[in-house]
Order: sequence, then structure tokens, then C-alpha cells
Amino acid sequence: MKLSRLLMLCCFAASGAWAGEAAHGAHWEYDGHNGPARWGEMNKEYEVCGLGKHQSPIDIRKTEMKVDLPELAFDYAASPLKIVNNGHTVQVNLDAGGGVKIGDHVYRLAQFHFHTPSEERIQGKPADMVAHLVHKDAAGKLAVVAVLVKRGKENAALKAVFDNMPIAAGPVHGVEGLAINAADLLPAKRGYYHFEGSLTTPPCSEGVSWYVLSTPVEASAAQIKAFRGLYKHNARPVQPLNGRNVVERAG
Repeated sequence: MKLSRLLMLCCFAASGAWAGEAAHGAHWEYDGHNGPARWGEMNKEYEVCGLGKHQSPIDIRKTEMKVDLPELAFDYAASPLKIVNNGHTVQVNLDAGGGVKIGDHVYRLAQFHFHTPSEERIQGKPADMVAHLVHKDAAGKLAVVAVLVKRGKENAALKAVFDNMPIAAGPVHGVEGLAINAADLLPAKRGYYHFEGSLTTPPCSEGVSWYVLSTPVEASAAQIKAFRGLYKHNARPVQPLNGRNVVERAG
């Protein structure tokens, strides 16, 4: 299955993800009988969730500092706010949200969504939340930038999103008169951890480049509570490194 299709099915790029699961008779969840431990057994298309060797998320403990890693050259733009509750998270779809250049690769920003707590761990500790910014290049290769979110002051950039979160799963809807610029979600310092991994939801396809920003942003306790009112826990457990190296660029 091509990565462009996987983006639609598994990385929350389409509002009908939950409907597709129903058609397959395999409604995956984050807890209970259809939780992460069984994802690889639920559907043949999900087998890599259990068999893959480069799975995400991971616990970032040991890194190799690299001075020659490329910067993340963000070139995001304001895009009309289109938001969806797809049954697993709240997601913002971006038709013209700009992108990021990493070395010679240019990736277009397709969407971003949230997990609580953060799926990524740093020295064994998760953040309160994480925003996953999902990008795709011209060849269909995916790159995800993870922005860790910790409890603190209110996040003005997230206010428009969290004030308009659909309370139930359903189709994408636009919020008239509101635009969102993903640049406003980023911390001032852009150092990152980089590793090769996978989608963190079924079918857990590998070949995804991950960039976890080392500096978190803040959101208020009320904002975090609002998201957890819809999704108390929607984070896949960390996966084995299996010999992978994590490299770090200072920021």
C-alpha cells in the first residue's frame, strides 16, 4: 500500500478513518481488548504493528549529538481552519499550510493532531500532550514533527483549535472566519531528536522520518483538560529501538 494512501487511512488524514475500520470489522482502540497489544492481530494490513522492527513512538534516552544535521526550515502559512474528531483524536487538516525543508527534501504539511500524554518519552517521562505535524514529500515519504506540550500558560495558537473541537466523531467541518498557521505552534528553539520510525496508529507503516523538537511549548491546565475531556488517553506505548540510533541537533 502506498504511503499516500497510508496517510489517509492511518495518520488521520481523512475524517472517515473510523468508518473504514468498521468496514474491516477491526475497530482498534488505545485500551481494552482491541488495544495496542492486539493491533498486529486484528487485520492483515496491521501486521507490521506487531512484526515491525522500526516502530514508533520511542523513549529517547541516549542520543548522538551531530553538528551537521540540517535545520528544520519551516515555511508554514495560514490556512482556513478545518477540524475533525475522527474517533481517535482531534485533527486539523491544512489545504495550503506550507511546509518544511529538511536538507534537500521539501515536505508539505498535510495535517496535525494531538495525543495525551505525549507518545514520545524523554528519559522515560512523557509530556502532558504532543502535537504531531504530518508532512509528505513529492515521492510520498512522510516526515512527522512532534511538538511536546507541557502544562503552563495558555497557548494562544491552540485556542482556536481547542475552542472548536467537535465533541463527537464525524466529518470534517470548516470554522468560518478562522485561519490557523502551524508556525504559531512551534517553540522559539528548534533543536530536535531524529530517528527513523513508523506511524503510531494502525497499520503502523515504517519508513517515516521523525523529528521530535527538544524544546516544549506550553498549554494551560484548562486547555489540556478540554482535550482530555474528549480523549483521556490516546497514546501508543513506546516501542523497542531494535538497534536504531537517535541523533540530536542542538537548538
